[in-house]
Amino acid sequence: MKRAIPVLVLTVAGLIPVWRYAPSTDTSSTTEVAEPASTPSTSSSGGTSNQVVAGSTIKTEKGPVQVEVTFDGDKISSVRMLQQPNHPQTKAAVPKLIAETLTAQSVDIDAVSGATITSEGYVESLQAAIDAKPASTSSSSSSSSSSSSASPSASAAASQVVAGSAVDTEKGTVQVEVTFEGDKIDAVRMLQQPNHPQTKAAVPKLIAETLEAQTSDVDAVSGATITSEGYVESLQAAIDAKG
Repeated sequence: MKRAIPVLVLTVAGLIPVWRYAPSTDTSSTTEVAEPASTPSTSSSGGTSNQVVAGSTIKTEKGPVQVEVTFDGDKISSVRMLQQPNHPQTKAAVPKLIAETLTAQSVDIDAVSGATITSEGYVESLQAAIDAKPASTSSSSSSSSSSSSASPSASAAASQVVAGSAVDTEKGTVQVEVTFEGDKIDAVRMLQQPNHPQTKAAVPKLIAETLEAQTSDVDAVSGATITSEGYVESLQAAIDAKG
């Protein structure tokens, strides 16, 4: 019996290292992976790559001003306000500033009378968005960047770009393209329009009324009735075609 005790002790001692150094079955890892830096979001429509870039927030005496610009290649396709002062002058000025931007394709636009402070903030935020736009890249790099979001406002809802039907009028062809942010009409731009002074003057008014009404129920612009009717028809077709 006395000899059995040392043998038992040695056996237990031999098992202890095996138990202590048994391989762990825990496959979890504590390594942290840094999140990629935010980049302008990219979406594609009809083979064309769109980039959405938010400008900087400009603090003015009236309130913060911030714009978001959608680029179709190197072209400014649409502009929308992320932040703006809650003043009647601002609400009246914004559609004019956006319309002038789409025409000028730059920040070289006039301040709106009665909303100079807001206009200056708009131009500064717009320039920041233009400066932040990455250079056009190949399709492979565009697809890799499409998974990144520029900001919460850009990724909060999926943007959808829909072209309305081309409507032939006595003055020429009219066709619009509508950008939807969820169910909201976020921007409208002209794909085709008659080359007439009345049309050029009417289009910003039609677009501003559309953004306000959020439907095709807008008034025809005096002196551009034919163009207005073609605009409404193409706009309604885009609304109907939205998925």
